Amino acid sequence: MSEESDSLRTSPSVASLSENELLPPPEPPGYVCSLTEELVTKAREELQEKPEWRLRDVQALRDMVRKEYPNLSTSLDDAFLLRFLRARKFDYDRALQLLINYHSCRRSWPEVFNNLKPSALKDVLASGFLTVLPHTDPRGCHVVCIRPDRWIPSNYPITENIRAIYLTLEKLIQSEETQVNGIVILADYKGVSLSKASHFGPFIAKKVIGILQFFLHGSDLNSLHANLPRSILPKEYGGTAGELDTATWNAVLLASEDDFVKEFCQPVPACDSILGQTLLPEGLASDAQCDDSLRAAKSQLYSCY
Repeated sequence: MSEESDSLRTSPSVASLSENELLPPPEPPGYVCSLTEELVTKAREELQEKPEWRLRDVQALRDMVRKEYPNLSTSLDDAFLLRFLRARKFDYDRALQLLINYHSCRRSWPEVFNNLKPSALKDVLASGFLTVLPHTDPRGCHVVCIRPDRWIPSNYPITENIRAIYLTLEKLIQSEETQVNGIVILADYKGVSLSKASHFGPFIAKKVIGILQFFLHGSDLNSLHANLPRSILPKEYGGTAGELDTATWNAVLLASEDDFVKEFCQPVPACDSILGQTLLPEGLASDAQCDDSLRAAKSQLYSCY
C-alpha cells in the first residue's frame, strides 16, 4: 500500500467528522431576564429600567467603554453591565463612572482584591464574623450581618474581614433580584471594645449608598426592630427566626470557588494597570492609602456599589 494510502487510513478525514465537530463553538447565551413581573415593575418605577430598551441601554454602555477605555480589561456581558446601569438608574455616564470606580478599586487595593476567593478566607468565615440571614426583609433586601466582636486581631489582619465583606457583596450582587432590591448591612456592636469599635466606626453607618443600606446597633435593639422585623432576625437580635446560622452562607461561598478564581485570581493586563492610579475619584486614593483600613473600605464601597 502506498504511503499516501497509509496516511489516509490512519488519519481521520474531514468526511469522518460529525457535523457538530465541524461547526464553530457556540456563542455564549444572550441575556435572559430572571426578574418576576413584580420586580420588573419595581425596576421600571424605581430604577428607570424599561424592559423594551434594556438591551439598547446595555449596548450603549458597552460602546462607551470600548470608545473611552479601549484597554480596560472588563467583562462586557449584558448581565455584568446591567448591574452598573441599575445601580445608577440607567444614567449612562454615572454607570460608566461606577464601572471605572469598581475596576480602579480592584487595581488600587491589591491586598484586598488579589486572590479574592472563599478558600483563602476560611478563617474569617469560620469565625462567624459575617453571614447573610436566610430571610430577606419586607422589601426583598438580603441582610448581611457583621459581628465585629468575632474578630480576634491576633489571628489575622483586619483586611481579611474587608475581603470577606467584598466576597459576600460580589456573590449577592450577581443576582438580578439583589440588583433591584438592594442589600442591608447590619453591624452588631454589642460587646465590642472601644479599641476595636474605633476600627469599625467610620465604616458602619446608617446611610443609603447605591444599593447598600447600613444599620448600626448596640445593646438597645429598639432601633433595629424599627427597621427590620423580628420575624427575619435570629433570637440573638430579639428575633423569632431561630439561632443565627453561619454555616449555610459559608457553604454557598465555598461552592462558588471557581467563579471567584476566574474573576479575581487572574493577572491584570499591563495595558490597563495604570487605571487604578489615574481614574480614582478625587479623595479616594488618599483614603485607600490611610492607616485606617476600614475608612478606606467605606470610601471604596461608596464608590463601587
